[in-house]
Amino acid sequence: MWLLVCLEDRKIDMKLLGKVLSAGKLSFGSADRLMEFLGITPGSVSPFTAINDKDNAVKVVLDSQMMKQSPINSHPLTNTMTTSIKPADLVQFLAAIDHPPEELDMDNLAQLAQDAT
Repeated sequence: MWLLVCLEDRKIDMKLLGKVLSAGKLSFGSADRLMEFLGITPGSVSPFTAINDKDNAVKVVLDSQMMKQSPINSHPLTNTMTTSIKPADLVQFLAAIDHPPEELDMDNLAQLAQDAT
């Protein structure tokens, strides 16, 4: 399972991303999977939901372009609120809950996918 966190208007080639992550075919999580693995409903996905993944089944990937912005605004487990966090503090939070993130340059997915083969 993968949790990709990126800018809201980011266009992602899921086929290339699957290659780069060696994850095969990727798809958006169903409502059932979101609840099972992250304890949330659709529309509330955020990096903070990794705290609910007690079995470490979900790997977190952060878009490197997003990580250049400060603060990062995200839902705190519900889409009725928003919270702000500095990029370094987000990485520290994820590491503290045993979900150290991978940072990935989404602008270079084609090159990264070619390098992965």
